[in-house]
Amino acid sequence: MSETPPHDTADVLVVGSGIAGCAVALQAAREDADVCLITKAERPADASTDWAQGGISTARGDPEALKRDVLAASDGTADPNAVDVLVREADAAVEDVLLETLGIGFDEREDGAFDYAREAAHSERRILHVDAATGRHVLRPFLNYLDDHDRIEVRQDTAALELVTHEGRVHGVLTDEEPTGNPIYAGATVLATGGIGALYPRSTNPDGATGDGISMAALAGADVADLEYVQFHPTAFDGEEPFLLSEALRGEGAVFRNGDGRRFMTEYHSDAELAPRDVVARAVATEREETGEVVLDVSPIAFDAEFPTIAESCREHGLEGAEIPVAPCEHFLCGGIDVDDRGRTSLEELYAVGECARTGVHGANRLASTSLLEGLVWGLRAGEAAAGRKAKPRVVDATELRDSDPALPERFSAEKFTRLQRTMNDSLGLERDPDGIARASAVLRRLKGEVDAYTRTRTSRELYELRNACVTALLIARAAGENPESRGCHHLVREDAPTAEPEVPR
Repeated sequence: MSETPPHDTADVLVVGSGIAGCAVALQAAREDADVCLITKAERPADASTDWAQGGISTARGDPEALKRDVLAASDGTADPNAVDVLVREADAAVEDVLLETLGIGFDEREDGAFDYAREAAHSERRILHVDAATGRHVLRPFLNYLDDHDRIEVRQDTAALELVTHEGRVHGVLTDEEPTGNPIYAGATVLATGGIGALYPRSTNPDGATGDGISMAALAGADVADLEYVQFHPTAFDGEEPFLLSEALRGEGAVFRNGDGRRFMTEYHSDAELAPRDVVARAVATEREETGEVVLDVSPIAFDAEFPTIAESCREHGLEGAEIPVAPCEHFLCGGIDVDDRGRTSLEELYAVGECARTGVHGANRLASTSLLEGLVWGLRAGEAAAGRKAKPRVVDATELRDSDPALPERFSAEKFTRLQRTMNDSLGLERDPDGIARASAVLRRLKGEVDAYTRTRTSRELYELRNACVTALLIARAAGENPESRGCHHLVREDAPTAEPEVPR
């Protein structure tokens, strides 16, 4: 009888340590499941949640008003049933986890009430925040809480390389803890791996956002959806090291000015600076092209007093004065692994939550400050569902990865990533056209083929991240090529396309 190779087991395995993955782990442990949470991050700053600035939206007692704003920002493409789940459970989830369990000290007014902020496309103030660095003030206490939980094991600096599958069911993952892969078998596996920022040269995401979960799920046969909807944030610092300038700045009164010193957003949308993100990002790009520059003028607000963290970042980058040069920057993927209202994918015992998942909430364009909320709500629901199945880990044959050839040539991954990023930026950015998408698809297919030739005989984290980026980029290109409708973040420019008149105040 053959000996079972070394392996680990868990009732629920979570891949990723942002707010969505943490919420899964918390709720699964509450349901008496033994949880293993693995993350390739070595510190909280490596997770996308830690980079979140503006805050977390609440319903503030009026879920129907929030639903209207989510649907409007999505250009009418969000799934109303998914939005219902989000807005119905928003306030209870925030109260339960962030306030009662973690005790997050959200900013308050002098009278002790919460200092709710307003951001673009929100009709009212409903966003809880801590300065403009909410993510780090939420994620770090969350991880500390999980570290102390008896039912949760957290493994940092541990990357998932492949899903372990058998007969249509997912049984866990292979990690990079051993040269040929270390299996972790689980009753349920939950992907919470974040976004795709590393696919673009300028992004507000950490460098590790390489589309890992989307790629692994797709290669295992899971359904994906809405991958053409890549959201660009309109206000990232226009420099070699971009950093995000929270939408809350505009919510308090900051305005755009072009290279001629003229405020221009009133010409593009009746909500001006508070228009949906896709509209604002394209307007900023247009004005930069036509006038050479766009700045965010923060003189109308108490910048240093109300946004000390952003003000300090500006000083660190040598920025003085009230005008900050900005440019659009890749920010968020609205689509991903297709899931239901419990985070269940098309593969048995595989779940997905957070930015790698497509819940239907965002449609073609995400409403500001709903990403942390979606991760929290779906994380709790997926954690309950995964643990509630009571499925036990089952040891099946797992692929033994090969690591027989010499290490990668020097700068191999860096050069391939540069090529991939250039292709995505040129053809799958803010504006696209069918010919450009087709050319990008051809380039990406060749690039993936080159990378696959190396993954057959080498196992390393950087190589698998590159493979995942190539697979996800190809899926984005395919989705973009199959969608002839210009909507939200998927903005097509072609000679036969009608030109919509800009919405202006009447």
